[in-house]
Formats: sequence, structure tokens, C-alpha cells
Amino acid sequence: MKKTIYTKFLFILLIPITSSLFHIASLHPQLIETVYANIIYKQIMQILSSITGIFPFSLAEFLVISLIFFFIKMFIQTILCFIKNKNQRKFTILNCIGNMIVFVSIIYFVFIMIWGFNYCRLPFSKIANLEIKPSTVQELEILCNHLIEKANDLRSQVIENKDGIMMLPKGSSDVFLRASKGYEKAANIYPELGRKYGRPKRITFSHLMSYTGIAGIYCPFTGEANVNTAISDSSIPSTACHEMAHQRGFSREDEANYIAYLTCSMHPDKDFQYSGTLLALIHSMNALYKVDLKKYKKLQEKYSEGLKRDLSYLRSFWQQYKGPIERTSTRLNNAYLKANHQKDGVHSYGRMVDLLLAENRLKMTK
Repeated sequence: MKKTIYTKFLFILLIPITSSLFHIASLHPQLIETVYANIIYKQIMQILSSITGIFPFSLAEFLVISLIFFFIKMFIQTILCFIKNKNQRKFTILNCIGNMIVFVSIIYFVFIMIWGFNYCRLPFSKIANLEIKPSTVQELEILCNHLIEKANDLRSQVIENKDGIMMLPKGSSDVFLRASKGYEKAANIYPELGRKYGRPKRITFSHLMSYTGIAGIYCPFTGEANVNTAISDSSIPSTACHEMAHQRGFSREDEANYIAYLTCSMHPDKDFQYSGTLLALIHSMNALYKVDLKKYKKLQEKYSEGLKRDLSYLRSFWQQYKGPIERTSTRLNNAYLKANHQKDGVHSYGRMVDLLLAENRLKMTK
């Protein structure tokens, strides 16, 4: 009994130890970039991703479902034990709580070791030599105008369904087969985006996942980039590239969004280019909406009819899934991001615009 308690105590100590290591790592981004992100992490994840990539289904989804049933089973067993052993009820409760803390401490330790330290690496803006600084409303307006022109042009080159909505004729599976092409091009400029990893995978219960408001999720425990394929076809390529950015060790959400735009733009296929541009346009126009509604409405008038239909469909899709599950998921995601040094929480998704503005500024000076 004493040995068991002592062992559990040692496992629980992993929480403060891991937290301290994470704090120390955050003070040395250059070291984390050089040693962890580009050597240790890449070696671990390429091996893990190549193994899990053999399976045609998402192992991450299988693990989540298995854990749900495991916890239900453990909960029932604990209740039964609590009812039967009246003299040991206090021990039963404490033992259950202790087991849960041990489980969390082990998961937390493994998470930080195999992926979490990436939150402490150099910002992608440093890697890409993009200067992040305050921008004027005029600069934002110029960026939005550029993205609208680009989106309108690309929209005329993609396929649409009978309702006039952009569609992927060969489905999401074909997108996952082609997704790495943009990364292969981008790796010629940014080697950090290179190397081979497992292909993105579809979530079987995508419709259920939509209730959480999540379009995709990366699982560091399996090295898989998972995509909710119930979402609009126009969003699937950019979502796949977003999760692939996480797979390559770029954990910050704003950076993963920008890398998704970057790799989609470099992709040889128009559906990827359009999807990435649409992602950038949505974030940029949302930023303009907050600072100058008049300019926002004026630029909206430049949308092509096809672009309008796609954006309308995108809004209506997510609207149908709004509710308590989506709000709870957002709060949990917000807490998770803040715990990993993304102080803006879910609002850090909007910081993608800073990178887009920096890129646009750089292009204009050349």
C-alpha cells in the first residue's frame, strides 16, 4: 500500500517538474528552435507519423473513443466499489482522485516532451524574416483588396456544384493525397516546413465534431493531422494544411493559419490556392470590419457572385452547429491556448493578419 502511494506521489510530481521545464524553455526560444524543434521533435514525429500513417483511419479518433469508454467503465466500477465497501468509501474516493491526477500528470508530461515545447520556439515571423509591427487601416484595406482580387480570379477557376458552391470533385481523400505538394514547394524557401510526414486523415464522426466548432485537430500522441470533412469543401484544403503545420512543429494557431495560406498559395492546384486565399480573406476582412465598417462594406461589393455564395454557405454551415457544446469547446480551447503561452486565447487566430500584412509590406518594397 505504502509503495503504491509513494509511486503515485512520484508521478504527480511530474506536473510541477514539467511546468518548470516549460517555463525555462520559454526563456530560450533560440535553443528550443535549434535543438528541440529542428532535431529532437522532427526525429520523434517523423518516426511516429510514419507508423500511424500506415493506418487508413484516424488512430487519434479511435483513442479518444476508447478513452471515453474506459472512463465510463472506471466510473461505474468506482461507484460499485463505493456501494459495496462501506468501510472503505473514503479510500475509494481518494484512490479514484489519485488515479485521475496520475493520469493527467503522465499525459501532460508526454504532451510537453513530444510536442509542447514547440510553443516556445522562435516565431515564424523570425524564421521567414517578416517584420511584425502596427499597421494602418490603409495597409489593411490594401491587403483586403488584393486578397479579394485574388479570390475572385481563383474562384472562376474552381468547380462548383449544382447550387453554385465550390466543390471538390474527387472528395477530401484526393485533397489529402495532394496536400503535401504545397509544403514541398514551400520547403525550398523555408526548410523548416520540409520532411515527410503522414497524410492528413478524415474524422469518421465529422458531423458530431462540428458541434464543437472545430474544423480540424492535430494529435501529437499519434502525429496525425485530422480534418473534419463535414465542413465546406472550400475550407478542407486550407484546414488540412493548417493541421499539417502543427504536424511540422508550428504550434501557434496564428502561425498555422498563415502557413496554411502560404503552402496553399504555393500549391500547383487551383482548389488549394483558392482555399488558402479564402482563409486569408476571411481573417483580413474580419479585422477590417472591427476598425472601419464603411471600408469593409465598400470592399464587400467587389466580391464575385461565386465568392459570395461560398462565404454565405460557410456562415450557414457553422450557424447550424452553434449551441452549448460549441461554446464549451471554445472556452476549453481558449483555456488550452492561454495555458500554452498564447495569451490572446482563441483571439490569436486573428493575429494571422499581422503576418499577412508583414508579407504584403515586404512584397511592396521589392
